[in-house]
Amino acid sequence: MKTCTFCCILPPVSGTSQTLMQMYQAALARFGHRDWWPTSAEKNATAGRGGDGALEICVGAILTQNTNWTNVERAIANLKADGCMSISALHAKPQADLAAMIKPAGYFNVKAKRLKNFITHVHETFGDDIKAFLDRPVPALRAELLTINGVGRETTDSMILYAAGRLTFVVDAYTYRILLRHGLIDGDYDYEMIKELLESNLPDDIDLYNDFHAQFVAVGKHYCRPKAKCTECPLEHLPHDSLAGIEKW
Repeated sequence: MKTCTFCCILPPVSGTSQTLMQMYQAALARFGHRDWWPTSAEKNATAGRGGDGALEICVGAILTQNTNWTNVERAIANLKADGCMSISALHAKPQADLAAMIKPAGYFNVKAKRLKNFITHVHETFGDDIKAFLDRPVPALRAELLTINGVGRETTDSMILYAAGRLTFVVDAYTYRILLRHGLIDGDYDYEMIKELLESNLPDDIDLYNDFHAQFVAVGKHYCRPKAKCTECPLEHLPHDSLAGIEKW
């Protein structure tokens, strides 16, 4: 288990900042450091530094839409077994063949098209060099990723944080639900507003952003579900309304 370096950070000034760090530290104490992106140790060793690891994260970010990670791992294993974990191989593979290989991830025809859109864009702009594609300032990279059909904001920010190793916060349904129930946002907040709230109230630290998002996923999966299970939740001691939370995503 990794040693957390954030518990010793001096509490930021605002009440929101303090509450966010209290939430993070409470979740960390329960779940431990999450070591995300959630894949093999071999891939984690290259994540954020280009190569197959970064590409696998990007592929996984597309495939994980509307499914669980176990299914994505099976789909990625199929791609690896076929020798497809490179830009050139994925670009050359017919979309129908890709769909068959990623079938375990669900919505395989839609996801094969989205994956093809992403791979085609990288191939046409940077050839096989996923590292060069990712190694750009966050505003430019984020804006470009968002122009690719099927690559939404959560997927884009996952690629930037976990594959490019750049500072951006990943927002998902768990984030929305937890922050809403704990009174840090209201129901009118959209993705960009939540992202701004988090980024303006947390220290600028990539490792913190990485693990903070992972901790919220753990809390959301185990406790802060659509029907809340507050008993034994690591955030139960903080003020909250378990009945709040209409899903936006």
